Amino acid sequence: MQPWIFLSKNGRDQYINMMAQGARTPVTNTDSFDFDASDQPIVLRGILKDRIMQRCWRQGRQFFYMDTGYFGNTVGPRNPRGWKLWHRIVPNNLQHGSIIPRPVDRLKQFDLTIPKRRHGKRIIVAVPDEKPCRFYGIDREQWITDTVSAIRGCTDRPVVIRERVQSRQQRVIVDPLSQVLTNDVHALVTFNSAAAIESILAGVPAFVLAPTHAAAPVANRDLGCIDNPVWPDSELIHTWLCHLSYGQFHVSELKDGTAYNMLAQDL
Repeated sequence: MQPWIFLSKNGRDQYINMMAQGARTPVTNTDSFDFDASDQPIVLRGILKDRIMQRCWRQGRQFFYMDTGYFGNTVGPRNPRGWKLWHRIVPNNLQHGSIIPRPVDRLKQFDLTIPKRRHGKRIIVAVPDEKPCRFYGIDREQWITDTVSAIRGCTDRPVVIRERVQSRQQRVIVDPLSQVLTNDVHALVTFNSAAAIESILAGVPAFVLAPTHAAAPVANRDLGCIDNPVWPDSELIHTWLCHLSYGQFHVSELKDGTAYNMLAQDL
């Protein structure tokens, strides 16, 4: 098997470097990368690598996108400080899509339980960051206006706008979304944010509006149904979590080759 190309900005992307170490392959500096020099699979991290991803899509070239994991990075018994220990690696997209049936073994690493449906009054709108807005070509402020307008055209429930603060400590420890979701929340609406996954895990129905979203198999798409959202049954949630657990990897698995070897098997 030909080695993959691990694109590391200035050679200093620690997570790309970890995975390259596990694959026993040197990293490639993003600035000196020549797309046409080979047809090897590309591993990249960060949504602003959009030009490379777009070119891969156009030419049918294999790539793997790395970003923050779906769960395991919030404060809990196995991660008391909420460190970013888990990273999703997605073949040819930004997030995993349709459910692939998987064993339960990897899910057992997490302190997750199948949630019961919560009920409340408020609707939380989790606003996308500037980076995904740029990637998808949407105006952030216009998205907020249009989304809130669509919601208010279908319900008189109170709408709460939640911006993503820059400080990870603020998000994870001081004002975690997991706590907000327990306070009289009817549903959460977002574009591409992993907040939808947190919402499902908290027992709150989610609406996702991005073209591809990891929560799509268990979430809603149509804001016209905001008053009566679909809630997935426990079996579907379990199958979905098993699926996602096979799409993310601990930093130790980046370093020791587990991530590379598992992903290479699917090529």
